[in-house]
Amino acid sequence: MGRRKARQGLMQLLYQMDLNSDFSQNVIDLSLENNDWKVDEAEFIKESAEEMISRLEEIDKIISDNLKGWTFERIAMVDKQILRIAVYEMLKGQIPNKIIINEAIEIAKKYSTVDAPKFINGILGTIYRKSTKEI
Repeated sequence: MGRRKARQGLMQLLYQMDLNSDFSQNVIDLSLENNDWKVDEAEFIKESAEEMISRLEEIDKIISDNLKGWTFERIAMVDKQILRIAVYEMLKGQIPNKIIINEAIEIAKKYSTVDAPKFINGILGTIYRKSTKEI
């Protein structure tokens, strides 16, 4: 499976949900039906989206608590989804944090602004340094 491709699909789904303020199961199901994901990619996207939505308040609080000079509302929508996915994966603890951060940076390079990778790296780096204590 292309895990990066699946993360990109998850980011796009979360972006759509956030844009429309609709985090319902129906949006997840419709998105999966209307894309040609491989079975394992679709499973990753579905499971991750469902788990993330159930923990969205917790994830957003972790991000908010680690912003310096920013508010959560000011974060670009694409960057917000990338951060949410990375924090979710950090909370799950199945992948080393350094790999999670690198993946987030690579996705930001592809989908966001020139400054986004540095911004995302800074926030996730702060969370990573605190992770042995908090997450």
